[in-house]
This record gives sequence, C-alpha cells and structure tokens, in this order.
Amino acid sequence: MKQETSGWHLVSSTLQSSNGNEQRICTLLPSATEIAYSLGLGLNVVGVTHECDYPSDVQHKRRVVRTRIDENATSAQVDTQVRSLLEQGQPVYELDADAVDELDPQLIITQGLCEVCALPYDHVTAVAETMDTVPTIVSLNPTCLGDVFDDIIRVGRAAGVQNVAIRVVNELRERVNALRAKVARLPIRKVACLEWLDPLMIGGHWVPEMVQMAGGQDVLGTPSEPTRRVTAAEVINGEPDVILLMPCGFSVAETVTEASSIGIAHMFTDTPAHGTRQVYAVNANAYFSRSGPRLVDGLELLADLVHPELRSNYTDNQAVNLLDALGD
Repeated sequence: MKQETSGWHLVSSTLQSSNGNEQRICTLLPSATEIAYSLGLGLNVVGVTHECDYPSDVQHKRRVVRTRIDENATSAQVDTQVRSLLEQGQPVYELDADAVDELDPQLIITQGLCEVCALPYDHVTAVAETMDTVPTIVSLNPTCLGDVFDDIIRVGRAAGVQNVAIRVVNELRERVNALRAKVARLPIRKVACLEWLDPLMIGGHWVPEMVQMAGGQDVLGTPSEPTRRVTAAEVINGEPDVILLMPCGFSVAETVTEASSIGIAHMFTDTPAHGTRQVYAVNANAYFSRSGPRLVDGLELLADLVHPELRSNYTDNQAVNLLDALGD
C-alpha cells in the first residue's frame, strides 16, 4: 500500500484541470474534501476545515471551519472539553459564515452523523439560508463502507461528475474484493480497535466491518454501530490477538506519544496481543477516522497488521509496533 499513489489520488491528478466544472464547493469535513479531490474537483474546492490536510494542495484553501477545542490538549482534556460544550448546548466547531458568504459556493458538503466530529447539520443549513443564492447541500452520514461508496456517487452526481464517481467507486470496490479474496483462507484473528485512549473508546461504524473484511474478528465493536466507552477489563476479556490504537484525528507519532503518557501498553499485558507483541499505533487520521476513499487504504493496512504472514510492508507514517516504539 502506498499512500501517495492510491488509485483515487491518480484520478484526481488527471482530472483537476479537465473536468470543465466551474461549480464552487465548500467541504466542511476532511472526508468530504478527500472525496472531492478523488473526483477531480480540487480546483473547485474553495473552502475547507481547519483539519483538512490531504492532499497537500488543500493547504492553500481558505479555512471556513474552526474548532473550539484546544488542539494541544491530551485525550482526557479533549474529552472533558467536548463533554462540557455539549452539556451547555454549544457546538464543538464553528462555521465562519462571513467567509462562506464571500466564497459564494454552489455546493456545500457536510455531515449529520456526529456533532463531535464536525459541524452540526442545522448550523450549516442556517448559514446557507442567509445567502443570496442558497447552495445545494449534500450531507454525508455513512455507517459502513458501502455507505461511503454511495456518498462518493452522491457527491459526484451533485457536482456533475457522476461518471467519474462511478469509476472511482468501481476501482475501490475492486481493491476491496481483491483484498477479501487474499485473506479468505487465512485464520480469523481476534482484533481490538481503540478509537480513543482516555477514556477508552472502541472503533465504531465502519471499523468493525473493515476488521471483518481484513480477515479478523472485532471483539468489541459491531458493524454500523457507533463508538462507545469500554474498560480495560473488557479489552482484556476479549482476548485480542491484535490491538490497534487508532484515536480519531491522531497521526502515528501523536498516538505513540499519547499512549506512552497514559501507559496504554501496560494496561494490556495480559492479552495475547501483548504476548506476541502485536500492539500497533496506526494513522487513524489518514486511514480510519475519515469516511472517504482512503478507508480502502486502511483496509489494506488492516490486513497487513492482522495477518503478518502477508509480509507486511507498511511504512512508519502508516503504522508502528507500539511495544517496539516504546522499547517495552
């Protein structure tokens, strides 16, 4: 798996300047930005969020969403800040209405799945309704990989590039089918995915499904169900063969630092995963948190980690063995 040469990125490179579409687009969550670029709409994207960082061209786009959370806070501090805001009925994210009005987009891509992960849908519609020309709004609410593929088609249809979207999705499905065929005869191994570290929370929605597709059994999560809090005892009792740390929005390096400060590795010394040294920190920000095309890259990475016999060739920016990284 190669991050910078995935199929959708190549499609974006060839179509950005040739789609002939003059529609201005605001993408109000990172996955929406990645979907737009995968469809060759990079030049059409005029406004993005503070979190949008892929592909690199997005760094030049105007930021129209900001967070109210301290971005340098620890996992526990972030959890406390988020809960406090929600208890007060306050949003975690804010939309710069003046910036959006100035950019005058014809299409806004947002979500209605999780107010912790992105802007509340009603905040977006309220701003849109004040504009001279009310833009089309596409809301992404996936709970499984199939929903993500459907969303790519929906965005393509709304942006006038449906045929491109169909081609992108077909290529992604081919990769998924090839991966599933590759792991079909390999032993099913128990996997625990942790989407947050303090407090402990499991990976939800599409993550358990991805584990299944990669030839594993998620011992804590259920496909299409949201994330939930768990105890260390629940993780240990699941007897996972592999533990994956994938805190939402974290890079590999950030995950290792956070895991070290919390002492995560020592919480699970009584698991098979610790005994066989198969505890990994993965790049959740790129491959698991965002419901976009790179989830298929994440699926391929998962297969490598669940089945070392596949001769894993992942890079340090994709995943690291946590115990090795900590010298444990």
